[in-house]
Amino acid sequence: MTCPDCGSERVTFGVPRDLREFLPEESASATLCTHCLRLDPTDAAPTDDPDFSAIGDAFPGGDAGVAMALAVGLLDSLALYRSEIADLLERVERGGTDPLLVLDRLAADPEIDPAFDLDRRRTQAEQLLYE
Repeated sequence: MTCPDCGSERVTFGVPRDLREFLPEESASATLCTHCLRLDPTDAAPTDDPDFSAIGDAFPGGDAGVAMALAVGLLDSLALYRSEIADLLERVERGGTDPLLVLDRLAADPEIDPAFDLDRRRTQAEQLLYE
């Protein structure tokens, strides 16, 4: 599946019931573009074990990966999803991954060109985690 904005590949993943509330459409699955980091709900069947490493080597797998993908996808609308992003980043942290390090590595990856200022959002995400 390719991104409608940039034409790059997207990672399709299932969204567990307890994380669906963080999506605007509360979808059972979503996609995250490997290049522009656009998040979209989808009706496509997710794979059993999505390959989040296609987004970046530092990206966690499992439930932490799903929470991180949702958080990254919502970062372009930080003003609207402030509390949701904070909750998702805390879940990633509880899952054993440093979400700020993931954001740092995504920002440093020359293959990624998000539709938003990732460095600035990383600073704001840090403020959310430590409020």
